[in-house]
Amino acid sequence: MFDSLPWFESIPALWLHISIVALGLSLIVFSAETLHRRTSTSSELARKVVHIGTGNVILVAWWLQIPAWVGIAASIIASAIALLSYYVPFLPGINSVGRRSFGTFFYAVSMGILIAWFWSPHQFHYAAIGILIMTWGDGLAGLIGQRFGQHKYQIWGMTKSWEGSLTMTLISYGVSCLILLGVQGNVWQTWLLPIAVALGATGLEMFSKWGMDNLTVPVASAALAFYLHQLFPLV
Repeated sequence: MFDSLPWFESIPALWLHISIVALGLSLIVFSAETLHRRTSTSSELARKVVHIGTGNVILVAWWLQIPAWVGIAASIIASAIALLSYYVPFLPGINSVGRRSFGTFFYAVSMGILIAWFWSPHQFHYAAIGILIMTWGDGLAGLIGQRFGQHKYQIWGMTKSWEGSLTMTLISYGVSCLILLGVQGNVWQTWLLPIAVALGATGLEMFSKWGMDNLTVPVASAALAFYLHQLFPLV
């Protein structure tokens, strides 16, 4: 395919992979900001586009076997950009959520923590479980709760819905099962251990304030999945 592009073939594989990931992330952020600035799309929806879109980069990084140092460096850079954006509002579509939240910053930090923890021992799937539970579970819980949440409840001054919390539980369970099914196959641990992971993730999402769930949910979910498999190893 690239025989006619010798300059392309001369690019080291690692830098090519990094460029692919960086381009994908840039397109997601640009699309969300464009939606927010040029249409009537709410800032919360634009933020969820970034939240769900960027989280899937963990699967690309796993597939391409991108080194841990790359993921950690990217996490540090993204964290710095997120902090700066709170004081210089150049990303209003991502950070303007109508409440005090450092969710974008915690999001970037959690990725760095999980990559640092699970990448070197080649236990990529635990990092993927944590990030994708946050990505899809927390992301869809917010959207479903806002759109269909009819049964509200309050915790620590925060208004949530049972529909959103149920979505968080179901998606977290489904994500965990799919990843474990691909890694360890159809064994009982694949189907039962994610129940505890999903319930733990939902509990943390319910009680977290200021966007802290973007840190507590992925790190705790990955840790719980890891330690449960130490207690109940495959035989």
